[in-house]
Amino acid sequence: MTIIKGVLFDASGTLLRIESALSALRALLDRHGIAAADEEVRACAQRLDAAGAIPGGTPPQVVPAPLAEVWEARDESPAQHRAAFTGLAREVELPWPGLDVGEIYDRSMTADAWRLYPDALEVLGALRERGLRTAVVSNVGFDWRPVFTALGLDPYLDAHVFSYEVGLVKPDPRIFQLACAKLDLAPREVLMVGDERRKDGGAVAAGCRYLPVDHLPVEDRPDGLRPVLAQLD
Repeated sequence: MTIIKGVLFDASGTLLRIESALSALRALLDRHGIAAADEEVRACAQRLDAAGAIPGGTPPQVVPAPLAEVWEARDESPAQHRAAFTGLAREVELPWPGLDVGEIYDRSMTADAWRLYPDALEVLGALRERGLRTAVVSNVGFDWRPVFTALGLDPYLDAHVFSYEVGLVKPDPRIFQLACAKLDLAPREVLMVGDERRKDGGAVAAGCRYLPVDHLPVEDRPDGLRPVLAQLD
């Protein structure tokens, strides 16, 4: 079997995870100095989750017909990404004057809204020590780089391939082939790691190997990335 020389990682749900809608709401209410009962905040957060209003969070239970087209194209540009998620958030009436759904989206673009999985830096560091090249391949409509920098990922990543920048969306095999080319590796030498079996699993059609991980809360997945290292032995 060909030796693995590089690893591609999905971002959301693989290396890091977005905060809950409840956490986002609480942070924004505190920033505005708005007092709100816990029960009211929890109920609103549940409605936001059901609407799929948090990027990287719970998928929408139903995408309203007027948003269907922009939802399908959300990872193709920053404008469409913002329109899709703020559109879903506007399906939920916020009971606090002065708090706009756009602020929920804007918070999700900051490092404060994200947490690394506990073993992410450990595994990335081990790959770097072994001389492997690494990249992130993400279906996304915003620039991950400031978040990665703030969370300490920069020293461990050799390349970034974001759908909105390259005009390709997973599971299109070409996005994985492009990532391999950025690492100067053949696809057969590369392992793709990601939580979405259909989208991230598209790497197989590109000639890569694929290792699935579970999209779980950070506290429930302390060592989900460590099997990556076992793939190298």
